[in-house]
Amino acid sequence: MKKKKACDFTLMISILLLTFIGVIMVFSSSWPDGLDKMGNGYFYLKKQLVAAILGFGAMIFFMNFDYKNLYKLSRIIFAIAVVSGLLIITPLGTTLGTTAKRWVNLGFTTFMPSDVIKLGSIIFFAAFLSKRKENIQDFKKGFIPSMIIVGFVCGLIIIQKDLGTTATLAFTLVIMFFVSGAKIQHLSMVGVSGTIALALAIIQPFADAGERYRIKRVTTFLDPFKDIQGDGWQVVQSLYALGSGGLFGLGLGKSRQKFFYIPEPYNDFIFAIIGEELGFLGCATVILLYALVIWRGIKIALNAKDFFGCILATGITTLITVQSLIHMAVVTSSMPTTGIPLPFISYGGTSLMTYMAIAGILLNISRHTELDRS
Repeated sequence: MKKKKACDFTLMISILLLTFIGVIMVFSSSWPDGLDKMGNGYFYLKKQLVAAILGFGAMIFFMNFDYKNLYKLSRIIFAIAVVSGLLIITPLGTTLGTTAKRWVNLGFTTFMPSDVIKLGSIIFFAAFLSKRKENIQDFKKGFIPSMIIVGFVCGLIIIQKDLGTTATLAFTLVIMFFVSGAKIQHLSMVGVSGTIALALAIIQPFADAGERYRIKRVTTFLDPFKDIQGDGWQVVQSLYALGSGGLFGLGLGKSRQKFFYIPEPYNDFIFAIIGEELGFLGCATVILLYALVIWRGIKIALNAKDFFGCILATGITTLITVQSLIHMAVVTSSMPTTGIPLPFISYGGTSLMTYMAIAGILLNISRHTELDRS
């Protein structure tokens, strides 16, 4: 019997360190909200710890589950993802903290279908592309079917009024299509049509004036200090948090902005609290860990023994890269505000378990490649 290879040690340690930092920072940043809303400062910590433990179990499982079996199960996984997305439009769909339905309430727990859709669509699209690798450059047999899949899965998320996640997934799938060997002319068409669609989604020409919140985010981004008490409040407070952290930070647990200045600082703006409490060095450490994950992900994709493994590793690595960059860009006011959690770190059980699961898949792919695992 052939002995299994070890997984990529650098990747695994980086993932575990990011998760550990996430649990600590969720506890620190959620304490005031926990006391105020739940009467228990440990409320969010407990939920994140449970998610981390379950996520670690999922990572171990997928790390030892041959990723080639995902190829065979891709249609079933995709069907589950689609059904979970459609549950939003049923009575099970609910709102938590926003006016948009982005959660499904099962009674004993809630989850975000968008995270399930990310996982399912990446696995299914990788399997689809590997089946049609000889026809990727064909317009009818490669380009059109691929774009139908991309449009369909993005449509499942856009009905949740989550433009940030839609753009993240769309970019991830297009990169997978590009790496699989797509023609530049086809990608140019995608780029132009995608830009037009994004512009229309931001402008919202058919929406009522009161609902055109996305264009307000763009104008606020151009000068957040112009409306510091209104639409610019969140971004300005995030910049205050980062600026007051300095080189070494104020100290773990000593953030001032988490005391109801930044709404839900343990989620979409957790990187700002990291900067405030741990300073530039803390932020640099987090960025370095993400850089290690991305580097090892690229190495694994390049050294994968089969086309499916290469495209799947590419999709996973791209998703982590894009979502991390968007989160940090929003926090540093480098792009308009959008609700994107920081992978492995932000509060959210579904998100954490999903990302630890896909990290396990990436680790499993590494076990079937020829590379330096140290």
